[in-house]
Amino acid sequence: MDWRGRRGSRNIEDRRSSSGARVGGIGGVGMIAVLLIGYFLGVDVTPLLQEQGPSTRPQTELTAADREAGEFVSVTLADTEEVWAQLFRSQLAREYRPATLVLFKDATQSPCGGASGATGPFYCPADRKAYLDTAFFSVLESRLGAEGDFAAAYVIAHEIAHHVQNELGILGQANQLRAQSSRADSNAISVRIELQADCLSGVWARTAAQKFGTIDRADFQEAVNAARQIGDDTLQRAAGQRPMPHTFTHGTSDQRARWFMAGLQSGQIAACDTFSTNDL
Repeated sequence: MDWRGRRGSRNIEDRRSSSGARVGGIGGVGMIAVLLIGYFLGVDVTPLLQEQGPSTRPQTELTAADREAGEFVSVTLADTEEVWAQLFRSQLAREYRPATLVLFKDATQSPCGGASGATGPFYCPADRKAYLDTAFFSVLESRLGAEGDFAAAYVIAHEIAHHVQNELGILGQANQLRAQSSRADSNAISVRIELQADCLSGVWARTAAQKFGTIDRADFQEAVNAARQIGDDTLQRAAGQRPMPHTFTHGTSDQRARWFMAGLQSGQIAACDTFSTNDL
C-alpha cells in the first residue's frame, strides 16, 4: 500500500499525548496482547491485571513510530472519506457524513465506555467516533500473524464500515434487537453486524484501488489474511479452547475472509446484506 506523502484527514482526534490511566507492569503492547484475547474470547483477564497494580501515565511525547502510525491512520481515513462519499452518491443518492477517529495510548473514555487494550479498536455510535490505540497494529502483526500495511488499513476500514452501518440506520436497529435478545441470539446478530462490516471493507478496498492506484493484489491478500487471523474459531483455538459457535461475536475465519471478498469482488453496498441470508 502506497500511503506516504499523501493527503491525510482532518477528522483525527489525537489523545496520545494527554495523561490518563494506565495498567502498570505489563506495559503497552504486552498489555494489549493479553487483553486482546480476553476481548475476542470473553475470557476474564482481570486477575492478570490486578497483579500488576495501577499507575498513572504522565503527559508523554510522541515517538517517531507514533507519529508515523498517526500519519498512516490519517491517510487511510482520508481514503475512506473520499471513497464512501463517492459510493453514497453513486449507489445511494445521498451524502456521506464522515466519522472522527480518536487515537489514544493505553486508555481513554468514550460515551460507549472506557477504551483500552481490553476493547481493541471499536466504533461508538453515540458520538460517531472510532477509537484506536495504534499499538494494536503491532499486536496484529507480531501476535496474530497479520502482517503488512494493508492489514492495518483493513482494521481501520472495518471500524469505519461500522460508521457506514450507523449512517444507514442498520447499526442502531441491530443493536436494539440485540438488547432484546438472549445472549446466544445477541451474539448471532453481532456476527452479522461484523461480517457486514467486513464486506463493506471489501467494497471500500475495491473502490480505493481503482480510485487512487495505491493498492495492489498483494495488499488484498494481506487484508484477507488479517480477516482469517481474527476469526472467532482461530482465536479460540489459539487460546487452547475448542471453538464454541454459540459464543462467536465476529464470525469464523472463513466467514470473515469470504465476506470481505464478497465486497471486494462486487464493489456494491447491496451485496453486503448479511441480515437477509441464511448462508453466512
